[in-house]
Amino acid sequence: MDSKRTEEVGKTGEVASGDQEIAKPSGECCLQGTIHEGEPRGRIESIADMETYVVEPPKDKANGHVLLYYPDVYGHFVNGFLVMDGFANAGYTVLGPDYFRGDPVQKSRKFRGDPDFDFEAWLAKHMKFSDPAVPRWNAEVKAKYGGGGKKFACVGYCDLAKDGICTAGAFAHPAFLKESHFHNLEKPLFLSCAEIDHTFPNEYRNRAVDIMQAEKKHFQVQLFQGVEHGFALRGDPTNAYERYTKEQSLQGIVGWLDFWLAQ
Repeated sequence: MDSKRTEEVGKTGEVASGDQEIAKPSGECCLQGTIHEGEPRGRIESIADMETYVVEPPKDKANGHVLLYYPDVYGHFVNGFLVMDGFANAGYTVLGPDYFRGDPVQKSRKFRGDPDFDFEAWLAKHMKFSDPAVPRWNAEVKAKYGGGGKKFACVGYCDLAKDGICTAGAFAHPAFLKESHFHNLEKPLFLSCAEIDHTFPNEYRNRAVDIMQAEKKHFQVQLFQGVEHGFALRGDPTNAYERYTKEQSLQGIVGWLDFWLAQ
């Protein structure tokens, strides 16, 4: 989900006066893409009164760590489930909440550019619920799945969350960010980015990098030419290049998280 919540791997509650926008609110670019085919292998369970997709790694690949997956406006849908399965196949126990409560954007919007769909009203309704609900979910997940040396990683597709339980984090094509999110960054962050992105255009991405470089943050930027916002989740798998960038995004995130959680 696109959100104003603070980056999971940064400090919380520290937004400076005059804080400048650095990733725009969601727009039409967040409402397009391709639905993928596949059979998700996870299960749905209730955590903090939210339906949560849970998928375990193969026993011979389990690394003992937990990955929290924060969905974009499409919520619980097959593409997201398959991406979560991909992280599980890489060794993580993966959990992804449905903070849309069964009302993702594709359920309300009949087609791209639907004049009868008020995206801003739809988003405001769900943010009113998710802003207080996600911290509760994070806490319950930590209580239920933490302990025993387990570490948490956080991954957001548009979305970034809060509460600082993660050792390292990553996002793909973000929205709703301020400069303070990068000034306050405390943990290593991987940025998987599209060249063509209304919400995180070149000048905003470059500003984020400038902040992180100046303040000696741990970060990596992965930038793909010729793809648009949503490529890492809703790219067309029948297009060889789009499929390649989607796969490389996931592999890059896994490599980053594997390294930092091993430290």
